[in-house]
Amino acid sequence: MPKYVFAYHGGKKPESPEQGEKVMAAWNDWYGGMGNAVVDGGGPCGMSQTVSNSGVAQNGGANPVSGLTQVEAPDMDAAVAMAKGCPILSDGGSVEVAEVLQM
Repeated sequence: MPKYVFAYHGGKKPESPEQGEKVMAAWNDWYGGMGNAVVDGGGPCGMSQTVSNSGVAQNGGANPVSGLTQVEAPDMDAAVAMAKGCPILSDGGSVEVAEVLQM
């Protein structure tokens, strides 16, 4: 079955431990609903650096990644449908869905 990467952009850091618990519960519920489709739950990402031929930019990149997950789905439409339930969407973030191509 094809694999897909969910790259998260944006979202908000919880402002209190209680809010953090609610956020984690939402993510755990979402992962639980996807069951065995979750190949790698990944996690949040820190500030990125962009490496190119002209050097290293320490500015987080053009569209900083705030986290990632890898899932299995029959096709892109099914992967997108799973991504639509992501808790980051309610925090103003977005999910980029990309198929992992077999080489």
